[in-house]
Amino acid sequence: MDIHWRKSSKSSDDEDSNCLELAEHNGEILMRESDNPDVIIRTTPALLRAFLDGAKQGEFDNLT
Repeated sequence: MDIHWRKSSKSSDDEDSNCLELAEHNGEILMRESDNPDVIIRTTPALLRAFLDGAKQGEFDNLT
């Protein structure tokens, strides 16, 4: 399975830096943490959009 993982331009390239990586594959959105790449979360574009919209509106600010 050839998957092109992408990370935010705000992520560091430092070796000790961990980041969230995203990819699109067969119509799904895949997510993983760079420090644990074997665990992959799958979702749909619509569900990811709903999450991102909520994050932009501050719905999860209390978690950071």
